[in-house]
Parts: sequence; structure tokens; C-alpha cells
Amino acid sequence: MSTLICGSIAFDNIMVFHDRFKNHILPQQIHILNVAFLVPEMRREFGGCAGNIAYNLKLLGGEPTIMATVGDDADSYLVRLDDLGLSRAHVRRIAGSFTAQAFITTDLDDNQITAFHPGAMTFSHLNRVADVPEATLGIVAPDGRAGMLQHAHDLAAARIPFVFDPGQGLPMFSGDELMTFIRLANYACFNDYEARLLCDRTGRSLEQLAGEVEALIVTRGGEGSHIHADGRRYEIPCVEADSVVDPTGCGDAYRSGLLYGLAAGWEWEKTGRLAAVMGAIKVAHRGGQNHRPSRDDIAACFARTFGSTLW
Repeated sequence: MSTLICGSIAFDNIMVFHDRFKNHILPQQIHILNVAFLVPEMRREFGGCAGNIAYNLKLLGGEPTIMATVGDDADSYLVRLDDLGLSRAHVRRIAGSFTAQAFITTDLDDNQITAFHPGAMTFSHLNRVADVPEATLGIVAPDGRAGMLQHAHDLAAARIPFVFDPGQGLPMFSGDELMTFIRLANYACFNDYEARLLCDRTGRSLEQLAGEVEALIVTRGGEGSHIHADGRRYEIPCVEADSVVDPTGCGDAYRSGLLYGLAAGWEWEKTGRLAAVMGAIKVAHRGGQNHRPSRDDIAACFARTFGSTLW
């Protein structure tokens, strides 16, 4: 049993500017904006939604299969996948391109200026779901526009249940296209902002949209999450983290818990609680893939928070 993770693999280049952007951007001169920031701190993280989700699902003991596209510069990421025991059989290298990359500069007020280069992600439609006949569950996470549309249709045609998780890619699609995704998918997952945007784009209420899928999940940051399923709304509390260090990748960690619970056939409350535990563990570490809890650690956090066993 394999869970097919369709989405991006990316590098996150994170830089820190030891001042405030507002001290260097003159409001009366923004029509000729030309600024440069010295960033003595920089780190490069392994990221991308498919990479992050698969990493967390592997920690849980799941069987993720990544379907993604990378560029000529992906050697270090591919070696990492090998070291983690994550198959790259369906990670396609696109010659003459860069791996998708985010360049994020943060100032002392935690303001951010981000540039994102999609690179090889644009060619994700070259990957075919039919090449993974062992898949029994899937997710369509943020990726190239054409690839997301194709993989959703392919998963539905193959009768593989899947989660639609557009994330930051949601604005790429019209209301009609989003309704197509919802009707093809078995489950859908959004943060609260994305859920509001989804309702605005489709002209439908959250309750109406929830009626189109087996479950619609809305994450709400520190306020927990809601799972709309079985004609009711499950209230999933936020799990207190050891510390709040970096929210990058928390949503992907949450989704790994959803996928694990779905694959295991768990009821929604337990599945949502595991998802919340994974998000809390991640937020205490920088980057999307630097936390390394064992299954015992995850189970201990679950038991400590909810007073029940996990495995």
C-alpha cells in the first residue's frame, strides 16, 4: 500500500536582513524602487510540499511515493531522499531547468520579501499517475498548474481516493476549476484563508462545499482545525508545541497525519489529532524537514495531549 504524493520539491533559501525594510524604502520613491539588502545570515533548506509531506509520513511509518519534477541542481536533494529511504523512482529530472526555489529575505520586524521560481515544477504534468499502480491513496498538493489538473483527473480515473490540497496554488484556478477539483477528490484540505478564498471563487458556502466530498478539513493555526465529515463538524484542538520556532512546513506535517490516518482507516477525530500532533512537533524546529521524532516520540506526545494511545 503506497500513498502517492503529487506536489513540489523545492529549495528554500532563507536570508536575514539585520535592519528594517522600512528604513530603506522611501514611500515617495517607490515608483523608482531600487534597493539592495546585505544579508549576512543565509541558510538553504530542503522543502517543497511533496518533499515535506513525504518526509513526515515516513516518520510516521507510512509508505509515501513522491511524484515531482526537479532540475539539474537537484543532486543534493536526491541524495537526501536516498538517505531517508524515500523512493525517487517517480521524481523526474528536467534537463536545462532549476529545481523550484524560494528566496526569502526577512527583516528584524519579521517582514518578508519572497521571490519564487517554479523551474522544473512547471513540467509536473509529464508525470503520470498510471506509472504507480501500487498507489492506494493520493494527494494533489501545490505543484505546476497543468500537473495539478492532470493528476487530479488521473487519480479519479484510476479510482484512487485522494486529498485535494491546493495551498498557495489556489489562486491559479478559477471557480469552475476549483469545483472540478472538489468533485473529483474524496477529501479537501485548506487553511482558513484558503477556505475563505475558495468560497469566494466558487460562490458556495463551506457547508455546501463540504457536501461535495467525504471530508473537508480547514486548519486554523493556533485555534486548531475543523473536519467537516459525516454530516458534522469535528473540532480538533491545537496541540501545544514545546516552542514556536518556525511555522514553515507545519501544514505539510499536518497533512501527513491526515494521510496516515486515512490509510490506516482511523476515525476522523483520531486522524485529526495525529495531524495536530505532527504540526506541533514541526513548529518547534526551523525548516520543513529538520525535526526527527521517533514513532515512540510521536505516540508519547499524542498520549500526553489526549490521554490515549496512538498505535
